[in-house]
Amino acid sequence: APNGRPYFVDHNTKTTQFKDPRVEQLTPIVPESRTLPATYVTTTNSQSSAGSLGRNSTLGSNGHDGRGSINSIDTCSTLSSNLPPPSPLTPAPMVPTTTSPGPPPAVPPLEQAERDNDPAHFAFSGEEQCPSENAAAILPRPLNQIPTSEEQMAMIRNKRGLVQKLKILRSELAKLQTPSGYCRIEVTREDVFEDSYREVMNLRVRDLRKRLMIKFRGEEGLDYGGVAREWLYLLSHEMLNPYYGLFQYSREDIYTLEVSPNSSINPDHISYFYFVGRIVGMAIFHGHYIDAGFTLPFYKQLLGRKCTVEDMENVDPAFYKSMKWILENDVSSIFDDLTFTIDHESFGRHCEYELLPGGKEQRVTETNKKEYVDLYVDWRLKNGTEQQTSALQKGFYEVVPRHLLSAFDEKELELIVCGLGHVDVEDWRANTRLKGCNSDSNIVKWFWQVVEEMDNEKRARLLQFVTGSSRVPISGFSGLRGSSTVNSGPRPFTIHLVNSMSSGSLPKAMTCFNRLDLPEYESFTVMRNKIITAIEETMGFNVE
Repeated sequence: APNGRPYFVDHNTKTTQFKDPRVEQLTPIVPESRTLPATYVTTTNSQSSAGSLGRNSTLGSNGHDGRGSINSIDTCSTLSSNLPPPSPLTPAPMVPTTTSPGPPPAVPPLEQAERDNDPAHFAFSGEEQCPSENAAAILPRPLNQIPTSEEQMAMIRNKRGLVQKLKILRSELAKLQTPSGYCRIEVTREDVFEDSYREVMNLRVRDLRKRLMIKFRGEEGLDYGGVAREWLYLLSHEMLNPYYGLFQYSREDIYTLEVSPNSSINPDHISYFYFVGRIVGMAIFHGHYIDAGFTLPFYKQLLGRKCTVEDMENVDPAFYKSMKWILENDVSSIFDDLTFTIDHESFGRHCEYELLPGGKEQRVTETNKKEYVDLYVDWRLKNGTEQQTSALQKGFYEVVPRHLLSAFDEKELELIVCGLGHVDVEDWRANTRLKGCNSDSNIVKWFWQVVEEMDNEKRARLLQFVTGSSRVPISGFSGLRGSSTVNSGPRPFTIHLVNSMSSGSLPKAMTCFNRLDLPEYESFTVMRNKIITAIEETMGFNVE
């Protein structure tokens, strides 16, 4: 390709692609049925060059060093000429192919070809194989470089399968996206919840699937991905806030959320849950993340799957231990008065609930104790929340069809909705592009020193300042995207040294390009103070 990136040509279908087909065909997506992976074909994916987007980092009334608007932007055309182009790969529909047991199908050999003024590229020949060192450059990174946290280790071990399933999901969602038009939503930062509710609830499902174009009233930013990510970041903090009564914390020591059984205090709560479902669906459809954490049973219910007592271990440890004790011990001689009823309080009133008809008269015995535990767990998770969960599911599956998520379990769905909360500095450093500087520049060394001194919360805020989202993609920092389109390609985190900026300026963030513009600061201390000020005291977008 003219930019020096190797690509592949399939002479049979007369299509080209950037992804090495040898890697795809050696990694079956559904091993159980020995189904071959989808074939990826090239599509055109141009990007507007009308203008670019940057944060208008407006400080408080006193300002900072006498400035109000801190951040500015370059033009899209200028930046695009220096960054790798978005990946244009769009998975084609999968065609299941049943094969007899035995070795995998032969991979079509590759032939290296030369073109005038072009680096080496590859083409399907079907006759002979000429391996090249260029092919190794686009192989997937080692799994141990993927950012993770203790809660996500089990999921990362199966990352390769999850990423493949996610590619298929993206390709299917791309077919549902309307090729023209925009989903235009205008909100204010001060009332982002109610403004978003009114806007989204007035839109048709087909409109929600159009390319997002979010505008904050009073700000000039154009949405090429960054504004949409910030909108979802701010909205998720508001709509999931327990003070609104829709959700509650499952435990006092871990801030995971579950549907509140007392949400009916708001007479319109069912409509709001329907709205929340649409927002979560929009986040998945457009490849963004919700900055919140639900319990795993919540994701299981969202997928329409039955919860068990094991799902309660992290939600309510005391309840889990009680249920496990009942299952593992003889209760017939201990609980003479234990029946299929539950005593609980609702708005200060004592209530009694029968787990089944006539439960008040039915004692719990060794024979029926498993049924008792199953019914108790089901009540604990669904107590007064059936209507809310149903409305949330309805809004969610309007945007993302149910059958497209049938291949995912609750842990995978959590990663798709929320991404990774842990910021891996080494992965961040390994997938950062430098512009106007190099790894030996003081500005780069100081930046990583600042990042290493931060705790995970501040790193997430810095990431949110630059990209619009505090969450890391499933595939790590290599999966950062720019545009809001379903098929948008990777847009790496970029540190840009701008010599024309004053050494007293605050950093500038180009959220649509995941780029941080920095001046030549005089010392590490000055740079650290400027970055902390930018991420803690600035807000807004502007266009130059």
